[in-house]
Amino acid sequence: MNMNYLLCGVGGQGTVLAAKVLAAAAIAKGEEVKTTETIGMAQRGGPVTSYVRTGKDIHSPIIPLGKADVIIGFEPGEAVRNIKYLKKGGTVVVSSKSVMPVTAALTNSSYSGHEMVDYLKKAAENIIIVDGERICAECGSDKVLNVVLLGAAIKSGALGITPEETLDALLKRLPEKLHELNKKAFELGMRG
Repeated sequence: MNMNYLLCGVGGQGTVLAAKVLAAAAIAKGEEVKTTETIGMAQRGGPVTSYVRTGKDIHSPIIPLGKADVIIGFEPGEAVRNIKYLKKGGTVVVSSKSVMPVTAALTNSSYSGHEMVDYLKKAAENIIIVDGERICAECGSDKVLNVVLLGAAIKSGALGITPEETLDALLKRLPEKLHELNKKAFELGMRG
């Protein structure tokens, strides 16, 4: 089955790792997969967009506008910036916690992200808003937001990948000392 996943956030949030986990889970199921990412100028704080496409006869890793089945937004403003990729009836999974864009910080502008979440509620038919900050605090690490969002996305049923397939692909990419923390983050993400 052809599926298009777009993951977007800012540098340092684990967007690329999450995309690699989805790609590996699809490959383990026997799917053909194409992926790529675009990374902004700043290593931390710059925009990061990862594309994962699975299925037959996919010739480009870039998702055409209006064709993403799922957008996983690690930052609400980045999800808004990429909403044009979402297909009609597609699903948005987004963290409610905003990250101040570099441009807003440089100009002393305010940015809370609430307006972005409100916009997404109107723009997407299917939206799951994840309190990533609360769940990460419960895990004791803000570095597991990517895993929390993967759990929420898997729970939505929109990815066509099982929790077991995803968790297996994740744990194969992490050192063993991080397994328990990430299992907890994944489970809490699935619970919401």
